[in-house]
Amino acid sequence: MTSEALAGRTVECRLLDEFTGTVRSGLSAALVLVGEAGIGKTRLLDHAAASAADLQVARVAGVEPERGLAFAALHRLLRPFLERVEKLPEPQRAALAGAFGLTSGAVADLFLIGLAALTLLAGAADERPLVCLVDDAHWLDRESLAALAFVARRLHADRLGLLFTVRGDEAGPAAALAGLPTLTVTGLPAEAAHDLLARSAPGRVAPAVAERIIADTRGNPLALIELSAGLSAEQLAAGAPLPDRLPLGRRLEEHFLGRARLLPAATQSLLLLAAAAPPDDAALLWRAAGRLGLPPAVADPAVAAGVLTAAPTLAFRHPLIRSAVYSGAPAADRRRAHAAVAAAIDRDADPDRRAWHRAEATAGLDEDVAGELERVSARAGARGGNATLALFLARAAELSPDPQERARRLLVAAEAHLVAGDPAAAERCHALALPGLRTPVARATAHRLGAALAWFGGGVATVTSASMLAVAADADLPADLRDGLLFEAIAAAVLAGRHTAGTTLAELGRAARPEPGRTAAVSTVRALVDAFATRIAVGYAPAVPLLHAAVAALRVEREVSHGTVPFVMTGQWIADDLWDDEGFRAVLEHADELARRQGALHAVYAQLAGRATTAIWSGEFDRAAACFAEADDLGPAIGVPAGDTSRQIELLAWRGLEAQARAAADVALTEWDAHLGYAILGDHARHCLAILDLGRGRYAEALAKLAPGFHGDVIAHGNRALPNLVEAAVRAGDRDLARAALDRLAERATASGTPWALGMLARSRALLAADADAEALFREAAEHLTGTTIVTELVRTYLLHGEWLRRQKRRAEARAQLQIAYDSFAEMGAAAFAERARIELQATGRRARARTAVPDLDLTPQEARVAALAAEGATNAEIATRLFVTASTVEYHLMKIFRKLGITSRRQLGRALRER
Repeated sequence: MTSEALAGRTVECRLLDEFTGTVRSGLSAALVLVGEAGIGKTRLLDHAAASAADLQVARVAGVEPERGLAFAALHRLLRPFLERVEKLPEPQRAALAGAFGLTSGAVADLFLIGLAALTLLAGAADERPLVCLVDDAHWLDRESLAALAFVARRLHADRLGLLFTVRGDEAGPAAALAGLPTLTVTGLPAEAAHDLLARSAPGRVAPAVAERIIADTRGNPLALIELSAGLSAEQLAAGAPLPDRLPLGRRLEEHFLGRARLLPAATQSLLLLAAAAPPDDAALLWRAAGRLGLPPAVADPAVAAGVLTAAPTLAFRHPLIRSAVYSGAPAADRRRAHAAVAAAIDRDADPDRRAWHRAEATAGLDEDVAGELERVSARAGARGGNATLALFLARAAELSPDPQERARRLLVAAEAHLVAGDPAAAERCHALALPGLRTPVARATAHRLGAALAWFGGGVATVTSASMLAVAADADLPADLRDGLLFEAIAAAVLAGRHTAGTTLAELGRAARPEPGRTAAVSTVRALVDAFATRIAVGYAPAVPLLHAAVAALRVEREVSHGTVPFVMTGQWIADDLWDDEGFRAVLEHADELARRQGALHAVYAQLAGRATTAIWSGEFDRAAACFAEADDLGPAIGVPAGDTSRQIELLAWRGLEAQARAAADVALTEWDAHLGYAILGDHARHCLAILDLGRGRYAEALAKLAPGFHGDVIAHGNRALPNLVEAAVRAGDRDLARAALDRLAERATASGTPWALGMLARSRALLAADADAEALFREAAEHLTGTTIVTELVRTYLLHGEWLRRQKRRAEARAQLQIAYDSFAEMGAAAFAERARIELQATGRRARARTAVPDLDLTPQEARVAALAAEGATNAEIATRLFVTASTVEYHLMKIFRKLGITSRRQLGRALRER
């Protein structure tokens, strides 16, 4: 079903008809129309609405004065469907109700609110396909725009379409919608522009005049219409000169403002009220007009002049007119209009909007208005409206007579701005707050925020761990704030390593050591501080009980992060440092369940790399790749572009993909390490490249990459690198370094006592042992590792044992070990190690058995994830919640999965995947 194309917009209308056709067919679509003011984006939305006449259509437009009201636009869009809220899964229902102020409770993550909106809209689309039209997205409140952008990115098979319009010069909204399909709307083609000019001009237009108008307006339809309407017949016929400056861009707003100022004063007052008031609340507008003594009849001149339209309700003919009227009014007149709107709003029904209009109506200082703004800002913050919280508090600070109250409000506003994703605004508020902060708590909080701003702005190397340490030394600080400062300072220093400025990790460890006689930490943060500080300042063995206690605390922690530090990240460091594969997995699984339930996508993203690591350790490389694919899928929703393979170096190294591994490592070493100061990522990249070298048998090259990490004693993967260093040093002939690495490994593995640690110790001892002792040590290593999930290291043990047996001339026994190693490495796809095992096996006199190729069933990463979850017994709704999609999308993927696997039911999935 199509509607008549707009003149000169054949291509655009065809694309919009395809857009609605996609929705009509049962799939989903998202599209962003980008163009300057007046270019015709709203007319194209009208065309899309006509094209979708047989579908459901929901429409909302951004309004400039409403940009500060969290979730206002989302609420207006979803209002026709809110009776479906009770059908949402409980966490989503609570999140959406909280966002709209219908209930109180824990603050929901913005992305959980977005998921709730997606589920709600998809449920409505189940009854009849639904197209949502979002006009002037650059004027939406930040929370609504983020939630709707999330919805647009998660669409697939939901019979749901989202169509946005946005001005091309609006950087913030354009960034929020980045990555979505985009259509840039430009001026009309010459022929269509001439036709429009001929139809809209009040008289005949001379060719030279037409060319001048079209060239100066660049074919902008609104500018063409407005300009031609404002020229005299003599000017159009070239009998009189045209104005030097034709209305375009900002001048077009000035043109509209000039037209409005020709109207009677009372009509102008009504126009300003309409510009300040919500566009979809006619009753509020007329109540406010009544307070200014403006009867409905004063609208008539504006309707007659084409500034307002009267049907179905009073509205501006074009959004640009609203903007021109509002921004062009004198400040005193704007305050008078806002005061009338505020007085017309029911305090109990809409306290946020009333407080904001009161603030906009206030000049100078007023603690009463500032206090009301702060009270409603807390309400907005409790709903997850951090941008509104920040905006309201910053305005409350401007109105505050007391300098300390002003500074306090600015500091909280700065924190909210940072959480809302606006670090530039956070920096401004932070700088304004600093001079007025008097208490130790306020100064410490400000310093912690400054560190977070530095982290976001310039990389972890700019975080001032030294000054955070100095602030934490203040005896008047509450314990939880001091612990938080120390924790974030240590985390930053672990990440920055040698780039840490002004202090060292050792100094931080000494300052943060637990008090003598204290037996247990009072919080997870304190448990982490105790563990790290003891590990750094006292030694590994004394820290082991505290490291285990920290892992135990993280397995039941209810928060996903502390400040800017995800708990799952530090949990991985500690479990890795302990060789605790069971604890590593448990922390990840708990964090994953918690983050997905809360809709905390940043935390989900952080733990996906850890889940990929556990899959690599267990030899499940396809599962690891699926985790990275899921991270790439989620990344754009949190502002992380897909395609950075530096997270995947370990997988690429194990797969023997040398060119890709080195390219990914180059990003880690040059961008993340050298530029942004994440030394830990550079160390990790070198360790991964050493694994690649070991697989290729390049022992000297591996040794050169591992030795710097040994001397720096990197927390976490530094311990995991010790067995690799022993192997590389032994094979490269540096037995002194091999023994030094073994000594450290022996001390730490014995203290840890995990099967993984003891297995790596036995294997490393075997490499340096006399021939009479090596056999028993290799077997001991395999026995320990068999009780772990670290399959790759178990198979490497078979490989090393087989190589040793071959050198002992025990070919038959060597063949048995090497055959297991070759088969296992080939099965998991560890190409370099498989080739090393094949060469060794051939040297025993046996050719490696040919392997039957597994047919490529071509499951996409998303399909593989859906299939795995369905095979585990998860329902469609559970899978949808976990993957941040809809149940319809899950069902669509399952249909494709069944077809590709040649099965007909979920009961067959497990076997089909195992056979694959």
